[in-house]
Amino acid sequence: MKIHFIGIGGIGVSALARYFLKKEHKISGSDLAESEITKGLRELGVEIFIGPHSAKNIKDGIDSVIYSPAVKPNNPELKRAKKLQALSHKLQIKSYPEALGELTKNHFTIAVSGTHGKSTTTSMLGLLLVKAGLDPTVIVGTKVKEFGDSNCRVGKSKYLVIEADEHKVSFLNYWPKIVILTNIEADHLDYYKNLGNIIKTFKKYVGHLPKDGVLVVNKEDRNIPKILKALSCSILLYSLRQKEARVLKKIMKIPGEHNVLNALAVLTVARTLNIPDKTSFKSLSEYRGSWRRFDVSKILYPKPYTLISDYGHHPTEVRVTLDACREKYPSKRILCVFQPHQYQRTYYLFKDFIKVFKKAPIDKVIITDIYDVAGRETPEIKKKVSAEKLVKAINRKNVNYLQKEKIPAFLAENINRGDILIVMGAGDIYNLSLNLKNRLK
Repeated sequence: MKIHFIGIGGIGVSALARYFLKKEHKISGSDLAESEITKGLRELGVEIFIGPHSAKNIKDGIDSVIYSPAVKPNNPELKRAKKLQALSHKLQIKSYPEALGELTKNHFTIAVSGTHGKSTTTSMLGLLLVKAGLDPTVIVGTKVKEFGDSNCRVGKSKYLVIEADEHKVSFLNYWPKIVILTNIEADHLDYYKNLGNIIKTFKKYVGHLPKDGVLVVNKEDRNIPKILKALSCSILLYSLRQKEARVLKKIMKIPGEHNVLNALAVLTVARTLNIPDKTSFKSLSEYRGSWRRFDVSKILYPKPYTLISDYGHHPTEVRVTLDACREKYPSKRILCVFQPHQYQRTYYLFKDFIKVFKKAPIDKVIITDIYDVAGRETPEIKKKVSAEKLVKAINRKNVNYLQKEKIPAFLAENINRGDILIVMGAGDIYNLSLNLKNRLK
């Protein structure tokens, strides 16, 4: 079968492309910009079109088109596909969540969901199931070193582990047997408008669990209890107060209580699947993190220092990551470069960002311009919020604004031997991490 992916450079869409490629389908795809992800797919033999989307990319003989949720209805490739579908009725067109949802119906699916911690928890769980010999298929929103630096592992068993994203109600397409729910907070408010709508949607999502299904939830989250009434499935709780939390904190290589909670969720699922604790603790103790999740590198130029690349972009993610950084490096000088992600998120969570950076336990913060997400911003919001306004509202001497292009020169002058530099954000600030790495380890 020939499958074309619109927006193939997305972390989720690319994972599904790798899945179908492994199943020996012929894959092509398009994206606006070249990236590590598109380069990696091209090396595997995928035909990639980079640049403005074009109807010409929908070639004759394509059987299926799968598109990113970010793709608009007027996208020329999507319009061309729909025109062909109207003529032949053979061409299948699905969004990424719809296509992944079909896979969940045909597997014993374990879905990892929540506002934060999905990628790390999915990676941990996938690796544990591999160690336990269950040979799962794993589709995750990050690259995992043990999967060959891939966001997809294709196994031969019935088990499918997926990262279930709530954005634009994507996860309502999934039909899992087990759900991990890490937390529920306000996010994606450009779509949901308020926390109440988010809670209602999560309640509908966990309602997809069958009677013999299992919901594994963080007992310490204040919003999760609001969705637990009238559920017919089993509910299992995990908490930092249980004795296993102390054991995990001692043996885990990645820092932070939030990661202990992630590991407790995984341990709970492992016990449900009758995996021995000995196997689980060994696997969790060996977990070293994944791409852009507290991803640590040693840099030698211009002076030896430690670089941490992190995807965190929600205030809670920023807070727990900076706290974990200080926990891991209690006596080191820590610098942070942060790129806010999306004007809408920065606007709606403005006060939360102020609180986080006022209390951040680090020595220096540089906040650069907000990453503009194509198709997700409105002129009205963009007038109301900026990185400069955020820095002014934080009003701390150690928190400053700097244009992105000036950051490398600033770091060259201000980084000291032995410092810790954490580069945070879900946008193109990642290129700064890449450039710093490429200067020589």
